[in-house]
Amino acid sequence: MQPPHPQPPDLAALAAAIKDWAQELGFAEAGISDVDLRSEEPRLLRWLQQGFHGDMHYMARHGLKRCRPSQLVPGAVRAVSVRMDYLPPDYPARHDPQQPGQAFIARYAVGRDYHKLMRRRLQRLADRVQKAIGPFGYRVFVDSAPVLEKALARKAGIGAIGKNTLVLNRKAGSYFFLGELLTDLPLPVDPPTERDLCGSCRACLSACPTGAIVGPYQLDARRCISYLTIESHEAIPVPLRPLIGNRVFGCDDCQTSCPWNKFARPTGEPDFRPRHGLDQAELVALFRWSEQTFLAKTEGSAIRRLGHERWLRNLAVALGNGAPTTAAIDALRERLTHPSELVREHVHWALERLQAQ
Repeated sequence: MQPPHPQPPDLAALAAAIKDWAQELGFAEAGISDVDLRSEEPRLLRWLQQGFHGDMHYMARHGLKRCRPSQLVPGAVRAVSVRMDYLPPDYPARHDPQQPGQAFIARYAVGRDYHKLMRRRLQRLADRVQKAIGPFGYRVFVDSAPVLEKALARKAGIGAIGKNTLVLNRKAGSYFFLGELLTDLPLPVDPPTERDLCGSCRACLSACPTGAIVGPYQLDARRCISYLTIESHEAIPVPLRPLIGNRVFGCDDCQTSCPWNKFARPTGEPDFRPRHGLDQAELVALFRWSEQTFLAKTEGSAIRRLGHERWLRNLAVALGNGAPTTAAIDALRERLTHPSELVREHVHWALERLQAQ
């Protein structure tokens, strides 16, 4: 006797359950969209043709695959997009006159790396679905494949894309991570966020220290401090170094200036709380970390992927932008014979800046 076919799931009820399960797993919100991103292709091609991706060569290599999720997951017809808030409680301002020589690290990076945490929870969400309806086709993503996650999030009703190119949520601002579950389940979709949340506001364009937001909704990554201090493996362009200030890993200026972030609330996720004092660390102390200390202190952190060499590169620039204290100059001199030419060049630049004051 043939086994009975399983009853097809009630897709509307399943979609509602998926959203409930997502919140139980710690996601602040979940939405469902189709995976048709053909309308994004011209914008992506223009961005690549302008060279705004810098030396992130994988962006060009993947090309339009980012706009075609069904090529990643054959048979995929829906994306479940989730957001997870990360704003640390009581994180200090970027520049504090009472704390000279303090390093600034982007808010998302002071706690544990979000990639594995979110991927595990998305997998648990998929397991819940499978337990409810049986096997189905899916794949989870958290910055792990060429996916236009912001476009999917907008289609799923998570938020609108702002002039700073980040997703803005009217109840939560922009301090959140995104993740996706692509599936072959034809779930009912949510209405997309069509409304422009920016209006005539240009706060982020005015606040960007390096002018990386070259126009509304247009980011030239080559000028972005997050790109320069995290993604780029090259020397930081000399004209941009003074504009970086004390930012040693990322930059939140386009978020701190955004009026919608008055609605952002501190995260309740313990793993996103600051670790190893990275929210109030001193530049000289960080610059004196050995490679072994760096690896130990950044274990489980997004910062670790920088490597010690680029960590020192960034810190040398920040020290060169600070006050010419004896501690800063002595720390820089200690690295003058560092084996890395990249580090030595940035150290020389910083010392010249400080000694000229």
